[in-house]
Amino acid sequence: MINIRLISRILGLLLVIELLLFVMCMAVSVYYRDDMIMPLAKSCAATAIASVILLQIGKKAKNDINKKDGCLIVTLVWLLFSAFGMLPFYLSGYMPSVTNCFFETMSGFTTTGASILDNIESLPPTLLFWRSLTQWIGGFGIVFFTLAFLPIFGMGGMQLFAAETTGITHNKIHPKVGSTAKRLWSIYLVLTVAQAVIMYLQGMPAFDSVCHAMTTTSTGGYSTKQASIAYYNSPGIEYTVIIFMILSGINFSIFYLSIFKGKIKEMYKDTELRYYFVTLSYTTLVIAGILHLKSGLPMEEAFRKSLFQVASLQTSTGFATDEYSLWPQFTWPLLLLIMVVGACAGSTAGGLKCVRLSIIIKVIKNELIRVLHPNAVPATKINGEIVKPNVLTHAVAFIFAYFILIFIGWAFFINFNVRPLDALFISVSSVSNVGPAIGEYGPSFSWNALPDACKWFSSLLMLIGRLEIFTVLMLFTTYFWKKH
Repeated sequence: MINIRLISRILGLLLVIELLLFVMCMAVSVYYRDDMIMPLAKSCAATAIASVILLQIGKKAKNDINKKDGCLIVTLVWLLFSAFGMLPFYLSGYMPSVTNCFFETMSGFTTTGASILDNIESLPPTLLFWRSLTQWIGGFGIVFFTLAFLPIFGMGGMQLFAAETTGITHNKIHPKVGSTAKRLWSIYLVLTVAQAVIMYLQGMPAFDSVCHAMTTTSTGGYSTKQASIAYYNSPGIEYTVIIFMILSGINFSIFYLSIFKGKIKEMYKDTELRYYFVTLSYTTLVIAGILHLKSGLPMEEAFRKSLFQVASLQTSTGFATDEYSLWPQFTWPLLLLIMVVGACAGSTAGGLKCVRLSIIIKVIKNELIRVLHPNAVPATKINGEIVKPNVLTHAVAFIFAYFILIFIGWAFFINFNVRPLDALFISVSSVSNVGPAIGEYGPSFSWNALPDACKWFSSLLMLIGRLEIFTVLMLFTTYFWKKH
């Protein structure tokens, strides 16, 4: 049975976090003396009222969260945060359309990075900071952030952890979920600060350094410039962003075990990590060779542009240093492929995740062995351990559901007169939380030209993709709403 009171209480507490984020933005507004104080004050008031109402409903709630509660809370959190998070955009008048405001905010919190803005530099610094902050908070999970604090209120968070974290398995690095959250958030924070400092030392303004560090570590891709990272025309900055995009695509549990626990061998043993680097490396080299031979780019420039874009799309970050829609068309299927594959489970990246790719490849290999040796019983192993049947089933079901969603999105966008190729890239980009598509919706253009219905549907696909599909889809089943 669904615990309405407890759900309301947790949602009320989570909205307090968003309220504090608005207050932080007000401090930024005071510093830059822009016109965002009143819109933010109104946003704070609306969020505070909603929080108080939810907390009142949640009084005397029993502190036991089941799986249904976890899935419902996680989905509602993203919807509530987006609904209230769009208020600064709307109340400021910089985005007079509710559809555009919600799309921009949902794209931020889900770290998709698709934008409807045609002139990003026209926004005041506070709104630019808020855009980046939505991605930073959403990148490692609104709920996951709160897990670190739920024990203070006498609530455990395992069901929320299972509903929100990405991938097919959840490797805890500490027996308590709250402690796990704190340790992983510390890694997340260190990566963000380190990148901001390095880019500042390379000549990027302090404000831009902080904003881009937040949207890189979260693999979100929002930039303070319309031209994205290409604006700075700095190979040093580009390589810095490349490094941190790649790092952010690695399972954070591996980071903790290998670096902070001294278990370096964990990194070498990890099957998914090998698949991640292999797909990243081969795709980069192939595209770099094509750019060098077909487009006549110098080898270093071809390699840098290729590596940047491959890392950006595979980790679902969405930054750009070049208009890849103008690259030789042979590169397009490769770019689409890495958008689908994604990076590692347990990272901030989107896509299928390399662990699922590795499982399916091993299953196919085992089936080929059975064709030659019918009596053989080959096992599917990841990291030296046999993959359980339920995990195999989940991986196959997830991949099947993933491609069905892409097909549905593709058909939906085509129905609104979006060109078929553009519709395909938009659908993949939304479900994989990548951001830029191709053609009229590529890195040099916004998604503002999409019909409003497509923006709302794309927002739904972003949410479903961010929460690993099943967390949201099960809410549409009759089984979920049964009492037993």
